[in-house]
Amino acid sequence: MIRLRRSASAAALTLTAVAATVLGFAGPAAAHVTVNPKEATQGSYGRFALRVPNESDTASTVKIEVNLPENAPVGSVSTMPVPGWTVAVEKRKVDPPIEVHGSQLTEAVSKLTWTATAGGGVKPGEFQEFPISLGPLPQVDKMVLKTLQTYSDGNVSRWIEEPTPGAEEPENPAPVLALAAAAASPSAAPASAAPAAKDDDDDDDSGSTAIVLGVVGLLAGLGGLALGGLAFARTRREPTPKS
Repeated sequence: MIRLRRSASAAALTLTAVAATVLGFAGPAAAHVTVNPKEATQGSYGRFALRVPNESDTASTVKIEVNLPENAPVGSVSTMPVPGWTVAVEKRKVDPPIEVHGSQLTEAVSKLTWTATAGGGVKPGEFQEFPISLGPLPQVDKMVLKTLQTYSDGNVSRWIEEPTPGAEEPENPAPVLALAAAAASPSAAPASAAPAAKDDDDDDDSGSTAIVLGVVGLLAGLGGLALGGLAFARTRREPTPKS
């Protein structure tokens, strides 16, 4: 009986360890800050949302700081009001300037900071989305949006590690917006060349027609000349009537 109890206890401990391991791996992977949608096209405009889940069991998320990459400045950045939150926008100088609709912009947004009003924030077991509009999106393959998440107890989660393709996800991955190259627009050259090709065909047809008519005329002339020669020869062969 004692041996059976010991075996049951050992099995229970094993199951507990396995469950803790599974939950330990699953928790952080599903709780980091992300950007949605995760893909867009270079040169386009888009609406995106920073999705922020709360990982703490006792504290609320009270501040979110999103840093836009320095190597990929965006000309137009705007935010949507989020109830219970205020937003501050920081800018920086850019050189060379960014061209947007023919205008040269010498400043770009570098940082967005959302701060919860008194008594607010993202409570345990909840998440919040912070919508932003970006465009035209830069000519790079991705934008890494390094983010700091501050809790009401003073703890800070730093989502700043850039994921590496083919490698395991880092412990604190930054939100990443993947950017695909825009599809090449069809060239206008073939359309403009089409009428010229048609004209060449018409010229060829006209030339061919003229040659055919010339040959027919020549043959007709030769035929008339031959008939005239035969008539002349027949006239010489016939005897002259006597008077």
